[in-house]
Amino acid sequence: MSRQVIVGEILGAFGVRGWIKIKSHTHPPENILKYSPWQIVGNGGLKDYKLVEGKAHGEDVVIARLDGVSDRDQALLLQRHTISVSRESFSPPEPGEYYWADLIGLEVRTLEGVVLGKIASMMETGANDVMAVRGDRERLIPFVVGDFVKEVRIDEGWLSVDWDPGF
Repeated sequence: MSRQVIVGEILGAFGVRGWIKIKSHTHPPENILKYSPWQIVGNGGLKDYKLVEGKAHGEDVVIARLDGVSDRDQALLLQRHTISVSRESFSPPEPGEYYWADLIGLEVRTLEGVVLGKIASMMETGANDVMAVRGDRERLIPFVVGDFVKEVRIDEGWLSVDWDPGF
């Protein structure tokens, strides 16, 4: 079974013809429309849906119509469900670029080999992305390749940082 990556969450119904409103986690938001099928997970179950059509609707919101969802009541049943797709459906990243989904879970080591923990999440700030690293405590470390991030070994499950373990 392939690894699934959450790419959005369903906010609710849009209109009366089965369209759904989605908070996309892709960048740009309408990139979520490049993937199909969607695996929709919620209420203890999951189901694959084929994307029929969709479009951007605001800053980080997308609206979409799924095969088999034809009215507002059916769309409302999907509210608060997550949308995931197979990791294999992503195009390969450019050299030196990384998908957050590939970074989360990596062990973070200092240049001296001190293990700081694992990447629990990533966040976007105005200046750069930041890793939330959880180990003996949580550390927020800028994900700036060259300055702080020195080596990334996704296949080996770790990355190294130029970071004082006392911070």
